[in-house]
Amino acid sequence: MTLTMTHSQSISESKPESAPGGGMTSGSLASLLGGELVGSPEVAVRGVGAIDHAAPGDITFIRSGKYAALWEKSRASVAVLVRGVELPATGEGRAIVIVANADDAQLKILTALAPAKHTPAIGVDPTAKVDPSARIDPTASIGPMCTVGPRATIGPRSVLVHGVYIGADASVGSDTVIGPNSSLQDRCVIGDHCKVAASVAIGDDGFGYTMQPHPSGRGKYLVHIPHLGNVVIGDHVDIGSGTCIDRAKFGSTTIGSGTKIDNLVQIGHNCRIGQSCIICGQVGLSGSVTLGNGVMLAGKVGVADNITIGNMVRVGANGGVMNDIPAGETWLGAPAMPAKEAARNLALFRRLSSVLKKLKIGDLSH
Repeated sequence: MTLTMTHSQSISESKPESAPGGGMTSGSLASLLGGELVGSPEVAVRGVGAIDHAAPGDITFIRSGKYAALWEKSRASVAVLVRGVELPATGEGRAIVIVANADDAQLKILTALAPAKHTPAIGVDPTAKVDPSARIDPTASIGPMCTVGPRATIGPRSVLVHGVYIGADASVGSDTVIGPNSSLQDRCVIGDHCKVAASVAIGDDGFGYTMQPHPSGRGKYLVHIPHLGNVVIGDHVDIGSGTCIDRAKFGSTTIGSGTKIDNLVQIGHNCRIGQSCIICGQVGLSGSVTLGNGVMLAGKVGVADNITIGNMVRVGANGGVMNDIPAGETWLGAPAMPAKEAARNLALFRRLSSVLKKLKIGDLSH
């Protein structure tokens, strides 16, 4: 690395400093990250920006030579640089903080700079409707227009932001936040330290119907099957906006602790989701799907009913899972198959038109 080290100091030699009027400086940033500071410790920072769009006062990240080449023309004041990436110079009035891991650094910075979210005051808003038999911890916050049903429980420091519906005998643990217009239906349970975004539906009946003779005696029609079970969600679960988690026909639909669910996900009745799974946007799980621990489903994956996916499985975007997947495997495609097989098939498919020409096979549409 060819940086000028005149103003360089290791973190053991520096003390966190505040910018004039409060905020963060390059020195306090280095202290926060446990990194090596190159340049002035007094550069004030106020936000984070991509290297090609950053403004003065922003922190940016340089993970590779591709981004290092943009530093000279960037307007950012401070760069967080991954150790081993070469940078030509610090730049006048700017600073660099050298770190081992950019992802860890980014998490610390965004956490430090994140503005406090507005939440309702502790207690029950005058516009909320709380059944007299409900048990609300005195440290909980029940926001405007919320409804809490009979015998429901809201734990310590939990927050119902606005328009949240909590059904009869439902339970919310401690330090959980449920966003605007979301619902937790009768007898459903959500644990501690969970984050539920806006417009999430937990515990509605699943999509279950049976064909029955029509009362008129002419033909048959679809009759909805009652769902008597519930949904049980563990601790430290995040659920994105617009997601729907259906209650079980009997027993429980379960979401394991530490699982993170993106926006617009459908989880069918009687699914069993393991711990620390990642379920990306627009994934659809049919009824009675089982996911092991640490499963990652990329965007728009669809899983047929009664499928079992083992621990630490990865399924690529737009995958269509129609068979059980053993633990530890990566599958791609629709229908999904092991990644190596899918890659071979894709390579052959890409060559198909040229192969047909060589074989002098014409229009196959007739």
